[in-house]
Amino acid sequence: MKRLLFLALLTTSLMVTAKSEPKVDLQKKWGAVINAIAMVESQGQPNAVSKNGLYVGYLQISEILVRECNRIVGYKKYTYADRYDKQKSIDMFIDYQEHYNPDGNMERAIRLWNSGDLKCMTRKARTEGYYQRVMSKYNSTAALQ
Repeated sequence: MKRLLFLALLTTSLMVTAKSEPKVDLQKKWGAVINAIAMVESQGQPNAVSKNGLYVGYLQISEILVRECNRIVGYKKYTYADRYDKQKSIDMFIDYQEHYNPDGNMERAIRLWNSGDLKCMTRKARTEGYYQRVMSKYNSTAALQ
């Protein structure tokens, strides 16, 4: 019985570790894309506010996206104020992408972030200008590395 309990605790511990480690890997994976999006969205400024006031922070996050990220993770992980926190904005981007773009398709990530429309790949015309601006920033950053 003790051995079974030990194995159950060990398995649970490994599962928790496995779930917490990928966030770092995902941030590395998405880093250049996130930076390019941030330059287009806010010029990299965590205190930026859109002209209409609906989108704020480093990645120009709306209240609707905060609620959606909380729904995705299953609890109130993020607050509206977190939109001004660069790291929490990145975490929301990753949570959103992992849920709606689990294959990690970069083009889909950019178009989805711009439109919020899950059919963004079939409605490319709506997001083409944004996609091109982000890719330009992405490519200019990649050229510097």
